Amino acid sequence: MTHCASSAAARPAARQAPGARAAAPPALRRFLSLEDFELAARRRLPWPIFAYISGGAEGNASLHDNRAAFSELGFVTRVLRDVSGRSQAVELFGRRYSSPFGIAPMGISALSAFRGDLALARAAAAEDVPMIISGSSLIPLEEVIAAAPGSWFQAYLPGETDRIEALIDRVIRAGVQTLVLTVDTAVLANRENNVRAGFSTPLKPSVRLAWEGLTHPRWTLGTLLRTLVAHGMPHFENSSASRGAPILSSRVMRDFGAKDHLNWEHLALIRRRWRRTLVVKGVMDPDDARRARDMGADGVIVSNHGGRQLDGTVSPLRVLADVVAAVGSGFPVMMDSGIRRGTDVLKALALGAKFVFVGRPFQYAAAVAGEAGVRHALRILADEVQRDLGLLGLTSSQELGPAQLRRIPLPR
Repeated sequence: MTHCASSAAARPAARQAPGARAAAPPALRRFLSLEDFELAARRRLPWPIFAYISGGAEGNASLHDNRAAFSELGFVTRVLRDVSGRSQAVELFGRRYSSPFGIAPMGISALSAFRGDLALARAAAAEDVPMIISGSSLIPLEEVIAAAPGSWFQAYLPGETDRIEALIDRVIRAGVQTLVLTVDTAVLANRENNVRAGFSTPLKPSVRLAWEGLTHPRWTLGTLLRTLVAHGMPHFENSSASRGAPILSSRVMRDFGAKDHLNWEHLALIRRRWRRTLVVKGVMDPDDARRARDMGADGVIVSNHGGRQLDGTVSPLRVLADVVAAVGSGFPVMMDSGIRRGTDVLKALALGAKFVFVGRPFQYAAAVAGEAGVRHALRILADEVQRDLGLLGLTSSQELGPAQLRRIPLPR
């Protein structure tokens, strides 16, 4: 299957762990881990917006299992090895990235941070990792691609041929090289936390929402009013070929299309029309991964949507090795959901993932400090990966395998 790889222009040298804290602006040096950004974002953001980002579906069982799965695996380290020349750089779809992780697609990022999608994309480009533009973003994909040409684009497509073709043609014109088709949203999830927090899409004006704005002045002035003054009312820009609903409206309803009609025949249609790199996201079953490969996909992302769709779905980490075995080592299998530490990244790679994506922590970082916050968060994670490789006695992530892992017995 042919695809167009991004240009191999000059890029930063492989990371040598300079220390994210030492390189950060003074205001960011107190952020030592990705978790630190969540605490700060919770204080800065109105509760409905923070709840939308942080929550999962129903009782959050999948959200919790995404973290629990990582705690059930431990490392076996090797010693007395020269690891001074270690590198975390990886090759993916003909492109060399400085780290084995990127930024996952996250909807309405521009509501939690000023021009949030641009902040995420520019930070990722500066740190030489990929960022996936969300189909539910509030900034036109053309603008994000112009600012960060190597960004990927994630599409939520309905099972409607004319709408599929129109959006794909738009993405082609924009110059996107990697299309990510998300396939785990056939119906809307039961996100009870959104209802309890007063969040909806579009947001509906209310006394509660006004009070949240008054009690979170940094967000109101630095994100909401700044956006309205400089760019007008944000709309859903990338759900289809044309502009969608505004983010704030008492009457307009968001059009989600006939997503429950989407099936394998539509994937075949997309593959025929899209001749660049095609990734299928939301795969959990080995047979589905094998079928996606056989139909011409260039890679899959094992994902349960960050625990935001079917509650009770197991962590992608639990099925990762089975998916890799089903498609073979030569087919890129990636993963997202629940990754918060460098050790999490390496556990996923040891189980066969070629690459991983991280979502919520980078959105929190954007909410706290914009592009600078995201860059600092990316450096924190990269420094952890670099340090952890050395402590494992390895010189590259390619040396990782199941031999480095052991199952930790659960307490009875």
